[in-house]
Amino acid sequence: MSRFTSFQQFYPYYLQEHADARCRLMHYIGSSLVLLVLVFILLTGAWLWLLSLPVIGYGFAWFGHMVFEHNKPATFQYPWYSLAADWVMYKDFLTGQLPAKLAQAGISQG
Repeated sequence: MSRFTSFQQFYPYYLQEHADARCRLMHYIGSSLVLLVLVFILLTGAWLWLLSLPVIGYGFAWFGHMVFEHNKPATFQYPWYSLAADWVMYKDFLTGQLPAKLAQAGISQG
């Protein structure tokens, strides 16, 4: 992997590492569950559940990489860019912007 000096440079690479829609789905499931658990925590004050958030979020994502993408998650080399990119990809998915951004990154949607 080359060294990225900005998030703008990193994000297309991140999308290329998530070309398989099933891997992206695993990310969306993990991110959605993280948000649901956060709401649960805020409503109940069960702060110990905060410890589960990385397990939930990364667990689903890493499963997607292992089973569908067969690649090493970018988290290990670019932890902060990767975390931010995961939420940007989730936002792009929810707002319908993802197909255009995948196309810009050279990913066909078969």
